[in-house]
This record gives sequence, C-alpha cells and structure tokens, in this order.
Amino acid sequence: MPGDPSALTARYHAAINALDFPAITDAFSEDARYISNGVGVLAGRAAIVSAFRDYFLIYPDQVAEDSLIETLSPSSARAKWHLVATNAKTGQRLKRSGVEFLHFDAEGRIVAIEVFDDD
Repeated sequence: MPGDPSALTARYHAAINALDFPAITDAFSEDARYISNGVGVLAGRAAIVSAFRDYFLIYPDQVAEDSLIETLSPSSARAKWHLVATNAKTGQRLKRSGVEFLHFDAEGRIVAIEVFDDD
C-alpha cells in the first residue's frame, strides 16, 4: 500500500479542511462507501463527494481537528475528531465530535468510512 493508513487519513482530513475537492475526490475509490449515523449510507465516490459539496455549502467555515489518528492494520486507521461550524443560512453553531474508521485499498484510496458521532 502506498502510505501508512494514519498518514493517508491525515492527508484526507487536510484536504477536507482546505476544501480541496480534487484531493477529496482522489482520496476515494470509485466504489467507496461512507456510513454515518448523520447521513446514512452513501455508495460510490460521486455520491460521497456530492454530499461533501452540499454540506460545505451550508457549513463553509468548518474547522475540524483530530485528537488521535492511529493505524489499526496495514489497510485501516481510526481517527478521533471534533469540529465547529456555522450554518451559513441560520447562523447556528454546530459542534460535533466522534470517531471514524477508514479502510484503504492497495492503492491507498478509501474504500469505506464508518463515522460514529459521540452524541
């Protein structure tokens, strides 16, 4: 695999924080799955990136930080994170924290993410 899962996770999170959609898109395999209690199941890179674009139209000022990124296996990592953002339409502040498990293919692309909010 081209890269340690912790490093791949950090690079993916940096792309999100920078709103670097080409890098976000490239982070996912074509048939990736994104599973979250907040959004349900998204299947495929196009659906995942579309959901990210929609989210960041509402929360363009999101700031997320990792308190932990650890490699679990040669193809998986776990990240603990927290974020704050402001709803661009309502001005309401959003605070979230949780953990996510990322699974990578042999090319270093994300094949699955499972997100669990702390709340």
